Amino acid sequence: MRKIFVINGPNLNLLGTREPDVYGSTTLRQIVQMLKAEARKRGVRIGAYQSNHEGSIIDVIQRLPVKGYSGLIINPGAFTHYSYAIRDAIKATGLPTVEVHLSDIEKREEFRKISVIREVCMDQVKGLGPQGYVKALELLAEE
Repeated sequence: MRKIFVINGPNLNLLGTREPDVYGSTTLRQIVQMLKAEARKRGVRIGAYQSNHEGSIIDVIQRLPVKGYSGLIINPGAFTHYSYAIRDAIKATGLPTVEVHLSDIEKREEFRKISVIREVCMDQVKGLGPQGYVKALELLAEE
């Protein structure tokens, strides 16, 4: 069975209550449950992790190939805009990766329009809300 890992970065643990006008009212737990259900239909197993700490995210990314994961879905949160360390960890693993954002970062504040992660990912999905994670799963399942 193919295994894909999902990482959510800082403040995404507050989904459902954090700026619902921007991020919606769906909780992170609900998103992960929905994604696991979609993955089962495709014969894919999902692992998931959320952290507000950059180093913890890097540690998890580095272990993914050893643990048999064949793809990564990542919503780096604010780390999107400045974490070259997360970017380098993704690149070092060589795992096919899709970057996900609930909102359309291109239509937000200037600093949010920049992703230092994008160029090491096979694709970026933005502005689709929770369904963006499903789209990322579809892209990786086709890989």
